Order: sequence, then C-alpha cells, then structure tokens
Amino acid sequence: MTNIPENSFNNLLENAVTKLLVQGKLELLLREEIKHYISTEHQGPRTSLNGNYTRTYQTRYGTINDLQVPRDRKGYFKTRLFQPYQRREGWLEEAIIHMYKGGKSTREVAKFIESMFGSQYSPTTISNITQTVMEDIEQWQQRPLEKRYSVIYLDGLYVKLKRNTVSSEAVYLAMGIDEKGIRQILGFYVGGHESANGWREVLKDLKNRGATDELLGVFDGLPGLEEAFREIYPKADVQ
Repeated sequence: MTNIPENSFNNLLENAVTKLLVQGKLELLLREEIKHYISTEHQGPRTSLNGNYTRTYQTRYGTINDLQVPRDRKGYFKTRLFQPYQRREGWLEEAIIHMYKGGKSTREVAKFIESMFGSQYSPTTISNITQTVMEDIEQWQQRPLEKRYSVIYLDGLYVKLKRNTVSSEAVYLAMGIDEKGIRQILGFYVGGHESANGWREVLKDLKNRGATDELLGVFDGLPGLEEAFREIYPKADVQ
C-alpha cells in the first residue's frame, strides 16, 4: 500500500473545499444575482449578459485563481456579494458552509442570503435566489455516487457558524478519487460535535447513495472513525 503524506492529505482536502465547494457556490450566487439584477432590480436602460471575467479570490481555505464573475453588456452590474465579505475574513465561506447544515428552513437560509448581499435587493429577489440555492444544495446532497472509489479521504473541521460567538460546529468532509483519478467531494455534513456516531452516519449516507465497494480509507486518527469505517466498509484497507 502506498502511504499518503499528511501534508498532501491536508492539501487535498483544503483544495477540495476551496475549488469544489466554496467556488461552486460563489459562482452560483453570482449567476443568480446578475440574472435577477437584469430582469428585476435594474431600473435604467436595458442591458444583457455578456459572459464572465476571471478574478483571483482569497479564502481562508485557499486561493481561487479562476473565479468566474458574470458581467452585463453595458457595465451596470456590480456584485454586492463581496462587500459583506470585507467585514471579517472568512465570513462569506462560513455563510456558505452554514447553508449545508441539515434542517435549515427556507427562512433561515434566506436570512443568510440577505446578509451576503446586504439590503440592496428586493424580498422577491432574495426569495428567488434562496429557492435556487436550496434546490441546488438538496440535489447535490442526494446525488447518486459511483460504486467504487480508489480512495476516500475523510476529515473533520470546526468552523464558527454564527458571528460574535466562540462556539464552533463540526463539518464532516468526505472526498473521493475515482478510478480515473478525478477528485469529488462525496459528502459535506454540518452540525454538532465530531464523534464516532457522526462519522458512522456520514459513511452510511455514502453507502446508501451508491458508494458500496471502496478500496482505501484515509483519515488522520479521528476518534472512532476507523472503527466506523471498518464497520461500513469491512473489505477496504485503511491508512
């Protein structure tokens, strides 16, 4: 078995969160923002979509070098998304992560969407963006997985999900590398404190969604995780 260095393991997970999760949701929010800006919010001369420009964006999980920011043909649109972000480093990423927490109501998610954009947009626009984001997250969380991944990486993070508080909640992260070498975030679960039972539920969800024949689990001595992994995937190796 080939050992995977700890720094490579951590870099893989950080890059996965940055590239596959934070960037994806930022770009979805930007696309929805400009769509509703053009159709509803803009009161001046008519304009239309005009592709994207690329910018570098620094997050607490790493740098996004190719964030796609939409623009309109006449240059009226200025995203409001990055203004609240300047209030505190990492706030926007935390808000995105919060939306993945199970059991969130539409109203709760709408409050986070509104806090991201400030008070610039109408309740209808905020509601429409919220609905799109919630549908996207639900589809992503329930999507079928491949039967076999060569490696499944598992890690737990702690993030603050409310401003002006010192309490943090666990984020359970599962990333797979398929037999073609393509990385995917398989699951992203927010809530409570990291525990063996929490990991067991994560692994059950992965298996229920189709990931049944795994070869190798890689994780960093998290309490109870090896036992839970061997219970769900008894034929897999662990590292």
